[in-house]
Amino acid sequence: MQRGLHQLVEAEFLYQQGLPPQAMYLFKHALIQDAAYQSLLRSTRQHYHQRIAQVVEACFPETAETQPELLAHHYTEAGLMAQSIPYWQRAGQRASERSAHLEAIAHLMQGLAVLATLSETPERTQQELDFQIILGPAVRVPRGYGYPEVRRIYDRARELCEQVGETPQRFPALWGLWLFYTMRGELQTARALGEQLLALAECVHDPLLLVQACHALGPTLFWLGNFVPAQELLAQGIAHYTPQQHRASLRYGGHDPGWCCWSYAAWTLCVRGYPDQALHQEQEALRLAQELAHPLTCAAARQGAARLHQLRCEGQVAQAQAEAAMTISREHGFTATATLDSSGAGRWRHRDRERQGSHRCAMVWSSWDQWDRVIPGIPVDATCRSLWHSGAG
Repeated sequence: MQRGLHQLVEAEFLYQQGLPPQAMYLFKHALIQDAAYQSLLRSTRQHYHQRIAQVVEACFPETAETQPELLAHHYTEAGLMAQSIPYWQRAGQRASERSAHLEAIAHLMQGLAVLATLSETPERTQQELDFQIILGPAVRVPRGYGYPEVRRIYDRARELCEQVGETPQRFPALWGLWLFYTMRGELQTARALGEQLLALAECVHDPLLLVQACHALGPTLFWLGNFVPAQELLAQGIAHYTPQQHRASLRYGGHDPGWCCWSYAAWTLCVRGYPDQALHQEQEALRLAQELAHPLTCAAARQGAARLHQLRCEGQVAQAQAEAAMTISREHGFTATATLDSSGAGRWRHRDRERQGSHRCAMVWSSWDQWDRVIPGIPVDATCRSLWHSGAG
């Protein structure tokens, strides 16, 4: 084999990187690779793909762990669809965890396409449910939380839950629908879903689920203007949160729930007339996000801090936080977040050019108007406006 590889290198069909036996060989041109591949019988190609996958599994477990998409590809091309499914799922999960959402979507959609070729069985139903639950957050982030495809994914997940029976996946399916309806401004539907989530979490006595239920229902009550019960639920979520829950929590909102509870608690305190306590809460939220070093959480934390400083009429600080959020968002393709903060930063720069106090306080109403465009139809409780008109901030 070494002699044959040497001849191909000499003929400039292949490039050699490194020295044998650890050398790597690359085709000089993709067309040469395609021609060589197509010259093989299909059965021969499938045999080679199968052999490559088996060797990687047996001899290179680290590669199998860190590059599951490689094995997924080879098993798929070998026609061994069932063996490829776990690797497509793992590849999608790993890509989501590092905020590579477009890559995650590609892996998961490929896995679902492969899954559709298999016979209908309870196992296939469970596998499709697992894929849909991972796919939801991956689609939300780059395409928007109220994107119609998000509802389709979670409606399908809920349908699959009914087929499977009692399953822990019911909670993330309902949570995904809660977020969709919240971001569409259908708050009564969102509240009903949030109450279902809280009941499920309390029934199983799971701290992680309880945090996620408070993470859902607390913000919903905030947007409905029910600030006191919202504050209580958010405090409950903070009390049950630990940083060790972070990784398992990402399949829900794609960001950390502890940070989100801290941030909403800050906003709630602010609109209730406690801006200094709110600032302390927001500082805790930022500290947690920085410790976790998760890109989407970091972007959202900066965005949340910008909103709080906007409410406090602190335009320059709000602008700095918004621009930090924009930078992170653009680096990682968080389109919805970047668009929102770009709009906000422009407003704050405009307001900073105005010297009169009335213009500074107008930033507060600008923030609510901005949120209303992103989340249509969300009412702002009259208490909030009266607090700020009275100078409570």
